[in-house]
Amino acid sequence: MNQMTSRMLNRVKAVYLYIRENGTVTTAEIAEEFGITDRTTQRDLSVLTHNGLISSPVRGKWKITDKHVKIS
Repeated sequence: MNQMTSRMLNRVKAVYLYIRENGTVTTAEIAEEFGITDRTTQRDLSVLTHNGLISSPVRGKWKITDKHVKIS
């Protein structure tokens, strides 16, 4: 795995953990917390959504799903 892929996966994991710890958060809060662009935030959220780990009950707000996750 190349360095860029590893960095992206670590950030996606960190975004998931941030949402899990803070409850429902906005896209803007995530971008600000991680110092990333809106586009990068959307890309990370898409990865998490595609894997069924988060959902957006209200546009622009995110929460984790009930899917069991083993964090390593």
